[in-house]
Amino acid sequence: MTKNICIAGVTGWAGSALAKAVHQADDLVLGGAIARNSAGKTVAEVLGLDGADVVIAPTVTPETLTGMDVLMEYTKPDIAMHNIMTALDAGVHVVVGTSGLTEEDYRHINAKAVTKNLGVLAVGNFALTVVLLQKFAQMAAKYIPQWEIIDYAHDDKIDAPSGTARELAHRLSQVRSSQLTIPLSDTRGEVEARGTDINGSQIHSIRLPGYNISAEVIFGMPDQKLTIRHDSGASAQPYVEGALLALRKVDSFTGLRRGLDQVLDLD
Repeated sequence: MTKNICIAGVTGWAGSALAKAVHQADDLVLGGAIARNSAGKTVAEVLGLDGADVVIAPTVTPETLTGMDVLMEYTKPDIAMHNIMTALDAGVHVVVGTSGLTEEDYRHINAKAVTKNLGVLAVGNFALTVVLLQKFAQMAAKYIPQWEIIDYAHDDKIDAPSGTARELAHRLSQVRSSQLTIPLSDTRGEVEARGTDINGSQIHSIRLPGYNISAEVIFGMPDQKLTIRHDSGASAQPYVEGALLALRKVDSFTGLRRGLDQVLDLD
């Protein structure tokens, strides 16, 4: 049985790579596409996909989701919540690839998904190396009580911290909070220099030309330290396989799940 997929952000860096993969898959159908700047054109025209004659719509609406099984949300934080909630109200499962959503946003998403008996899989980063970063970091946090997260990205990335860093902090909070030797309130000088506290982890976001999306968590103990780091390349290909897996698995549960490992067997 095939699934009809609507991709919001279909002409973007990650969305366009995923659209090509969905179009080529035997069990998935690119049935809907959203991109404000290309509205009215077909996916075939914009992305050069032969046979992809879906007309691109400007926004996510109940009408654009008619007949869809899953919405892939790959837009921007300021419109992602509207798209997600619209999809859930329309009876459509959601995979979230957009970063920048807050803990409060996720609480609202989970409540709506449970009410509608639908699945939402929120993945800050679909790369397998990120999944392993999160898993290894949680293992380390059981034994090492202090850590900080550094979040790297290109200079024009709007959201900070990244979805990858936020998700890593969330995962670590399931183990414990980092135990600061000197409380932030006792910091001398500008406390902002110590980063921002999200879910008990200090996160430092670097936004400079020359960087792709990367994340590292540094664990420290007396006379020893452990660094776990993910570095991405310039292409979107590492995220495609993970996104395809998410699209195939999101209807296998109810409510919100966070992280690709929620549908992988990593034990």
